[in-house]
Order: sequence, then C-alpha cells, then structure tokens
Amino acid sequence: MSQESQHGKWTLSSSDEEDSALVQSRTQYFSSDNIRQTDQLLEAKDELDLFPSSPGSEAGQASSPWEPVKTESPGASGEMYLALKRKTEPEDSGWALSSSDEGSDSEPESQKQTKTCLPSPKRVKLDKESSVPERVPLASREPEVDETLDTWDVLQGSEPFCFYLTKVTGIERKYNVGALNIKDILSPLFGTLKESVQFNYCVDVHWLVKQYPPEFRYTPVTIVHGEKRGFKNRLQQEADAYDHVHLCQAKLDIAFGTHHTKLMLLLYEEGFRIVIHTANLFAADWYQKTQGIWMSPLYPKLPEGSPATAGESRTQFKHDIIEYLEAYRSPTLNEWADRIKEHDLSETRVHLIGSTPGRYQGANMKKWGHLKLRKLLSENTQPIPNAESWPVVGQFSSIGSMGWEKNKWLASEFQSSLSTLGNGKKKALCPESPLHLVYPTVENVRTSLEGYPAGGSLPYSIQTAQKQLWLHSYFHKWSAEVTGRSHAMPHIKTYMRISPDFKELAWFLVTSANLSKAAWGTMEKNNTQMTVRSYELGVLFLPSAFNMSCFPIERSPFPSSKSPSASFTVPFDLPPEHYSSKDRPWIWNIPYTQETDINGNIWVPS
Repeated sequence: MSQESQHGKWTLSSSDEEDSALVQSRTQYFSSDNIRQTDQLLEAKDELDLFPSSPGSEAGQASSPWEPVKTESPGASGEMYLALKRKTEPEDSGWALSSSDEGSDSEPESQKQTKTCLPSPKRVKLDKESSVPERVPLASREPEVDETLDTWDVLQGSEPFCFYLTKVTGIERKYNVGALNIKDILSPLFGTLKESVQFNYCVDVHWLVKQYPPEFRYTPVTIVHGEKRGFKNRLQQEADAYDHVHLCQAKLDIAFGTHHTKLMLLLYEEGFRIVIHTANLFAADWYQKTQGIWMSPLYPKLPEGSPATAGESRTQFKHDIIEYLEAYRSPTLNEWADRIKEHDLSETRVHLIGSTPGRYQGANMKKWGHLKLRKLLSENTQPIPNAESWPVVGQFSSIGSMGWEKNKWLASEFQSSLSTLGNGKKKALCPESPLHLVYPTVENVRTSLEGYPAGGSLPYSIQTAQKQLWLHSYFHKWSAEVTGRSHAMPHIKTYMRISPDFKELAWFLVTSANLSKAAWGTMEKNNTQMTVRSYELGVLFLPSAFNMSCFPIERSPFPSSKSPSASFTVPFDLPPEHYSSKDRPWIWNIPYTQETDINGNIWVPS
C-alpha cells in the first residue's frame, strides 16, 4: 500500500518482524557485478585518475569514478551507483559445505521485492564554498601494507585493550598510526600462517585472496557465509577459481536472519589468533570507512595431555568462543573448535557477546544477545552512585524495525540490558537515564570521503523509519575529530555506558550487531523465551578484567608504543551532538531533492 508522508512516498513493510534495514538493502543497492567493476577500477589505478582534484572542479565534471553503472537485474530501474551485493529472500535452514550443495532454488514470486536505485545526479558546480573533504584519487584509495610497520610497536601501543581502527585513505597520517588494514592483519609479521577461516556477511572472494601475502596466498581458507540460491551460486563460482578456498554455509532457521558475524580464525605455526571486527570482505569496507578491530594475543599451544579446562581466561572467553562455533552445528567448525581447545587463551581480557539464531528458554536465554550482555554486566560490574545519570550510548550503521512505540523493545528490554550495573536489588534503569544513539545525517553522508555512495552501507529504510518516528528524537550526529574520521562514514558498531561528564566508561562493546531485534534478540511468551534471528559477534571490555574501576577516556588519537596509555579512545567525539531541527537521518528511498554532493552533483528523483 503506497502512501504519502512527511518523508515522501513510502510503502508499508509486509512484516514488523523483518529486519528490513539489512534485508531490504541487499536488493536495492548491491550486486556482485559491481564488486567486479570496482576491482577492475582499482587494478587499473596506474592508468586512470578518475577523481577530481577538488570538489566541483572542471576535472570533476569531466570524469568521476561514481559514474552510474547500468544494471540488468530484474525489477531494477534507472541506474545504480558502484556498490556491493545483498539479497532479500528470507534464509532457509541447513548448513552445508557449498561445494556439495550446488543446486539452487528459484525465488518465489511472492518474495521478490522491487529494486530501487539511487537517482542519477546532474552535474553542476557548487554555488558557494562548502566545507567538505577533497576527494582522494583512485590510485591512492586502497591502503597498502605498511612496509615499515613494527609489529611490536603496534601491539604495545594498543595495550592493554588490543582495540584498533582500520586505516583510512584520505586523512592525516597521524590518525592512522596504530591503525591496521586487512593486509597488516594477515602479514607474516604477526605469524607464519598455516590455515584460516573467514566469517562474514558479504565476501568478494577474488579480492580476499589478494589480501593474503604471497607466501600465504594459497594456504587453506574456509569462508563461512549465509548466502542462498543465486547469491550462493555466484559465491561458489568465485570460490571454484581457487583450489584452496572452501565454503561453509551457516544454518539460518528463522526468516529474515542473516549471517552477520565478522570473525577471523588464524592458525599459525607459532600458535593461534582470533580477530573480531566490523568490516565486510570487499575493498570499499577497508579503505574509507570507520571500522573496528579486536585482535587477540598470539595464543600458544598447550602441552599434550592438558586437561579440558586448561588455557581458560578469567573472562571465560575460551568456553564462549567454542560454544559459539559449536552452535553452527558444522563438522568443519567443530574441527576448529577442537583446535582452539588445544591452545592457551588465558591471556584474553575481553568477554565474548555472540548471537546465534534460535528460540531459547530457561538458562539458554542468557547465552546470547542482549540478555548475555545483561548477565555479564550484572556479574562483573558494581553499582555506581547516581547511575541514572550515566548515559547509554549506542552507535551503529543499520536500523531495524522496533515497533510503533519506544517501549515495545528499545526503551524496555534492550535499554534495561544496556543499563545494568551490578546485581543490586535497586532497579538500575530509571526513566531519566539518557539514551544517545549516534547515526549519520544526510549532511554527514554528503560530505563524506565517498560522498553519497557511502550511504549504501547505512541502510535505514523509509518503510521502517515511517513506523518509528519516535526514534529520531534519540539521534545524535556522527563526528569523529578525535580520531580524524569525521568524514569516514561509520560501519563500526559500538555501545557503552559513560559518565555524565563524558570522562569515564563503565564498559565498552565493539560488535557486528546493529540496532535491531534480529541481531540482539527479543523476549517473547511473557518473557519466557528469547528469539534471535542472526549471527553476530562482538567483544565487551569491562574494567574488572583490567583491574580498574572505570576506563578513563583518551581525548587524543590512538597512542603508540612510545606513549602507551591505559585510557580508552572512543572512535567518535563525546559528548555526541544532538540533531538540530534542520538535520535529517540518512534514510533509504527518500528522494533528497536538491541535495548537492561533494563533487557538486545535484541529486534529483529519477
């Protein structure tokens, strides 16, 4: 049913339970063909200089890497900007090694959704000066491995938290000191790699293989994914080009769930390492977006004959990561769980927060999602005087359906979990407890390093937005001057409890989980059942694991080994600035009439 609203023309979603922010975006903007095209542009970087030297310049009008790409997809109209693939169909169940499951089902007509595209811009020069960053030449967009990288400097500089941001092309060099990209992570500087597993949501196999250094490029790689039907077939075709790449399909039993976890398991000759991060496995996610990484220490192998409980950390991380892998019910991942059992993870100082699809009751309700977070905060933190004045801050890149009223989920069970401090009898959550939600505005996207194409990684559909206008009163702008990433749109997801003066943290979480019930779970049947739809993974930093009462907040860029700090650097600016009356959240499907991007292009409806 089509209607007119203050946001423009919109259509009612078919299901309140649909995590439309992720599901709908897959069809609307992304295609694997565009991955190939982006790759080809990057490979041709020595011959092409497609970016203008400055916004609105004549060179910019003559050529731009964001020329619309014609699409042949059924249901698509107009033109589509370079982006990456997604899908709409609900997942069916069953894990499998994809090589043994080559058949595909045709998508039922009833489940097909109309594909809509960003409008084609008309090029005009800017009428007035605008404070926007200069577009970076394509030839320098993809960060290279830092040949001078001192491994120990990076590791010591990140201590004790082992938390990193990804490198961003187009910002001052000082803001990339201590940051990592994927080639750094897979570099021989961190160990002699024997085999690896890559868990992710979107994967460009050809690009991923090229991120491994030459000496490790053909070591066995398993890719854990949640693709189905045609998208799975295309992924299989990409993997078939490499004998050493194998696919493992995650089981998704509940409709509208996704395999959203970003995890690397790295087996070295010297030991084992776990990396939990927020980036998809394709080029665009690793060069001009704000992403987060937690990289474990190098875990040594235990002596043969060690008891099953050996190598556990005080945070129970070993138990939890094994339990997470076993939840896939995959023989392949069970073998990796057995490998983890052989290693000493006792130096881990973070807690694991995972989500796996299912309907859980009894004690199992607290194993996953926001109830797992609530349990850890209850058991490992202490009540704080005047806790109701300590805000909860959530920052994310996608928003799902939460209902017509805030008390349906966000301001009830979810905020209650995030507001838990200690296990005192006094209720930790008060109506006055502030909740700040950091999400980019239209202006944030327009003035970003990527311009409007950055909005392709910030799905919030008009169908969902229209049903929850109350949510927008919680929104705060994205700004990251402290880390030099104000113009690098956030794909990172972070949640925290912070002091009223924004100088201390009660806890900090970096995760793949966006603001949605599918990711965090929702309580049902009079709070006797917890339903989770998606796979997610993150790490929780608690002061108790670092022998601290609170984390002091670092107000400068990430420290190096020359100036290590026990303070925590939040990736964005604090306190977050509230939306003004003229600010609008980035919402999909809205024709932003007369919006001018940083190249001077005016966006009009197609």
